[in-house]
Amino acid sequence: MSRRTPQVSSDLASAGSASGGSVSTATTSAGPAAGHAVAGSAAGASILHQPKAVWAVAFACVIAFMGIGLVDPILPAIAADLAATPTETEMLFTSYLLITGVAMFFTSWLSSRIGAKRTLLIGLALIVVFALAAGLSQDVESIIGFRAGWGLGNALFISTALATIVGAAAGGTSSAIILYEAALGLGIAIGPLLGGLLGSISWRGPFFGSATLMAVGFIAIVVLLKTEGPRPVPTRLSAPFRALARPGLGILAGAALFYNIGFFVLLAYTPFALVPLGLGSAVSLGLVFFGWGLSLAITSVWVAPLLTRRMRRSRVLWLVLPLLALDLVAAGLLIGSAVGLVLCVIVGGLLLGVLNTVLTESVMEATDLPRSVASSAYSGVRFLGGAIAPPAATLLADGFTSATPFFAAGASVLVALLVIVLGRHHLARADGGVESALDEAEAIGAGDS
Repeated sequence: MSRRTPQVSSDLASAGSASGGSVSTATTSAGPAAGHAVAGSAAGASILHQPKAVWAVAFACVIAFMGIGLVDPILPAIAADLAATPTETEMLFTSYLLITGVAMFFTSWLSSRIGAKRTLLIGLALIVVFALAAGLSQDVESIIGFRAGWGLGNALFISTALATIVGAAAGGTSSAIILYEAALGLGIAIGPLLGGLLGSISWRGPFFGSATLMAVGFIAIVVLLKTEGPRPVPTRLSAPFRALARPGLGILAGAALFYNIGFFVLLAYTPFALVPLGLGSAVSLGLVFFGWGLSLAITSVWVAPLLTRRMRRSRVLWLVLPLLALDLVAAGLLIGSAVGLVLCVIVGGLLLGVLNTVLTESVMEATDLPRSVASSAYSGVRFLGGAIAPPAATLLADGFTSATPFFAAGASVLVALLVIVLGRHHLARADGGVESALDEAEAIGAGDS
C-alpha cells in the first residue's frame, strides 16, 4: 500500500475505526515522531513484534470479516434443506445488511460514550450468540432473524476494530495498520472457503465454526487487552443524519447506494446462477468466492492506493465504475457458461476492491466532519443498497430470465456513475485530501466491511 505524507497527530485524534470507533488520544502525543513511525521503515517495529492484545484483536478481525462471504457457498444448501425459495434464502443477506446499515448510523454515538473496547466486546458477544443461534435454527425465518442480530454485532465490532488495534500497538502504528489490513484481507478471502468446507458437512457448520472462533477471540481480548484509552468526546445522536445534508457526502452516499446494489447482486445472486451450471456444491462455490474475496482484498490493499497516488479519486471512480457495469453485463450474457460466469466473479472482485477503498477515502475527505461521523453516515446508506439487492435479484430472475439481475445490477452501477459525474463540482475537497497510512487503513476497513 502507499505511504503518503502522514498527518498522524490529527488523524488519530479524529479518526474512529472503519466506521466510527475512537482512537485513544494517548497515541497522538508523539507529534512528528509518530508521522515517521507511520511512514514505515526498517527501523520501525516489526509486524511480528506486537503485544499479544494486538494479535487477539487481529484474530477477531479475521473472523469478523469472514462473516461477509461465509454464507455464500451454503445458500443453495439452506434453500434445499429447509424447503425455502431463493428469495427467502437471500433474506439472510438482507436482514444482515439492513441491521448493519441502520446500526452504522449510531456506532459513533455509542463508541464515543462507552469507549472502543467495550463497543468491540459487545459486538463480539452478539456475533457469538447469533451465529450459534443461526446454526441451531430449524427454519429459514429463524436464520433470517438471527442474521440480523449478527449484523448488529458486526457493525459494532468493525466500527472499533482499527481503533483498538492502534491503541494497543507498541512501537508506532505502522505495523499495527499493516496487521489490520492483512487480517481484513485474510478474512474476506477465507470466509467463502471456510463456508464451503464446513458447508460440505452441513450448512450449519459455518455458523458453528464462526461462533466458536469468535468466542475464542472474545476470551483472548478480555484476557489480553487490559487498557482502555481516555473517553472520547461524545458524538451527537443526530450527527450522521445531519452529515448527509453536506453535498459532497450526500452525493457519495447516494452513489454508494446504487453501487452496492451491483456489489451484492454479484455476491449474493451468483451462487444460484451457478447451480444449473454444475457448481452448486458448497466446496465449489467456496472456491469460486475464495477467488472473489482474494481478488477484492488484493486490489483494496495495494491497487487502490496505487491508482489514487496517480490520479484524482473522482477520476478513478469514473474509470472503474463503467468497468464494473460492463463486467455485470458480461455476466448476464455469459449466464450459460460456468467458466465465463466464474471469470466475471473474479474480475468483479478486482474492481470492487478498488471501488470500495476509493469511495470510502473520498467520504473521509469530502467534508470537515469527524471521520467517525462521515463514515457512519456513508456506511449506513450504502448498506441499505446492499440490503435491497439480494431478494430483488431473485425476484427479477423469477419474473424474467436468470440473466436479468446482472443487467439490472449493471444499470444500477451506471446510475452510481451518473451521480458522481453530475455531482463532480461538490467533490473537489474529496479529490484534494492526502491520506496517511491510518486514513488508508480506515478506508479499506470501512469499504470492505
